[in-house]
Formats: sequence, structure tokens, C-alpha cells
Amino acid sequence: MWEVILDTLLDTLKVLPILYLVYLLVSYLGHNTNNRYARFMSKTKKYGPLVGGAVGCIPQCGFSVVMSDLYSKRAITLGTLIAVMVATSDEAIPLMISHPKFIVPMLILIGIKIVCAIAFGYLIDIVLRCFKRKQQVNEKVFQEEHNHDCELTTCSISHVIHGQNCEEHEKDEKHEHKHEHGDCVHNIFLDALIHTLQIAAFLLIATFVVNVIIEYAGIENLKYIFTSNKFVQPIIAAFVGLIPSCASSVFLVEFYMAGGITFGAMLAGLCAGSGVGIVVLFARNKKVWENLLILLSLYAIGVVVGIIVTLTGLAV
Repeated sequence: MWEVILDTLLDTLKVLPILYLVYLLVSYLGHNTNNRYARFMSKTKKYGPLVGGAVGCIPQCGFSVVMSDLYSKRAITLGTLIAVMVATSDEAIPLMISHPKFIVPMLILIGIKIVCAIAFGYLIDIVLRCFKRKQQVNEKVFQEEHNHDCELTTCSISHVIHGQNCEEHEKDEKHEHKHEHGDCVHNIFLDALIHTLQIAAFLLIATFVVNVIIEYAGIENLKYIFTSNKFVQPIIAAFVGLIPSCASSVFLVEFYMAGGITFGAMLAGLCAGSGVGIVVLFARNKKVWENLLILLSLYAIGVVVGIIVTLTGLAV
């Protein structure tokens, strides 16, 4: 049990530095809502999947954790979140770097994951954008059928009733917004530390539970669930990849390097897995059905990518 506790603490501590640095950046942007960086971030959400695919390939799962938190606040798009999670490889990169003969497969792995992350991220954002536009068109038709000539929001209507116009309301909102920021923690270093410690608490609990299960169930037993059918392996590997722990990525990479599974199967598991990012998503995002859909989407993406790579006969 002491080994489990020690592994849990080490796994959590390894993520803390990158968590703190990213939250420091987020805190800086959040406390400087009028600077050019914040305006740039708000106007360039269309580049989210591209950025997500790039930062997601950085070893460790720190970015998937932070992005899960940001998505729960709707600071990023769903496509950006998916891109980060698909690109995340957790401990896979450091493990493969330590074996020189697997450096080429590692580079191919990173390239495929980044391309798939960006592609699926943009695809999801485009589909959601089209769906939203369709909803807006339907709402507009509905309003026209009921002779709603004035396109007022509910908030605007309530202020018109009270003799206020929209411009006055906007001024009130700006004033309230400034007042709210005045009550916030002004020290961005302290703010980032608070957010980091909050997330670290979730990670500590989740990692401990997973490590206990692995310790007593035995990771060696996982080897028996894989078959010799190379097209079934991606389906199983993607499920293993969903385990919210670095242990899943370690197992998949080591099993691949030992010749136990194909490159496609390993890729399927690493595309489906996002480390402990998925745990933070369930902890922060209150829409459970949405979290389940994201989890199923990651699994489906992993399986599809793994099978396609296997069909191409890529054996590296």
C-alpha cells in the first residue's frame, strides 16, 4: 500500500509544474481582460483545434487537465478539447525516446496523432457550428411566423419594459464586470496556485483509486485480454486507453515494444486516452451526458484511427 501511495504522490507531483504554468497564463489573461492577448484569444477560437493538437503532444497530461477545466467554463470549443485529448500521449513519448530503435515509430506516432487531433477537432467544431446555425434559422422562422419583428433578447425586453435601452444595459454590465474583477484575487501567482491545488486534489484521489485497482488486479492480467487478431486489438486497446492514469499509456507502449500488440493497436489506445484529463472533465463539467458523449467520442476516434492504420499495413 505504501508503494501505491508513493506512486500516487509521484504521478500527481509530475503534473503540478505544467499545471501551474498553464494556470498562471490563464490567470494572467483572465485578470487582464482589456489587453491585446485576451482580445486575441477571444477572437481566434477558430484556431483552437490547431493549437490544441500542437500543445497536446507535449508529454504528460497537464494540458488535457487544464483544457478540461477551461471547457467546463466554455472558454474553449469542444473541438479544441477533443484535439488536445486525442493528441495527448501521457508517458508514451518519454518511454519510446529511452529506446533508440523506437524513435522513428515515436515520430510517426506523434505525426499521426497531431494530424488526427486537428482533423477531428475541426470536424467537430464545424458540425456543431452548422447545427447551431440551423437552430438559429429555425428560431428566426419561428419568430417570423409569430410576427416577432423586433429581434430582442429576453434581457433586452425586460430592460425595455423598465424604460431602459440596450446601451444603458451594456454600460451597467461593464460596470458590474469591473466591480466583479475588483473582488477577484489580484495576485495572479496566488490565483494560479489555488486553481492548481484544486485540480491536484481531484488528480490525487483519482490516481490513487486507479493505482489501487492496478496493484491488486495486476497489470499483467491485461495481457490476456488481447487476441492475436490485429483488427480486434485496436478495439480492446482503445478501451484500455480510457483508463484515467499514466499506467494505461505505459502498459500500451511497453506491450507494443515487446511485440504483444500492433502499432495500430497502440495508436488506438493512445488516441482514446487523455490521462487524468477526463477525470477533471467529469469533476468540473456538470453536464454528465455531455461528458459521456465526449468519452464515447474519444473511444470511437481511437478505434477508427487504429483500424485505419492497421488496414494500411503500417508496422513500425
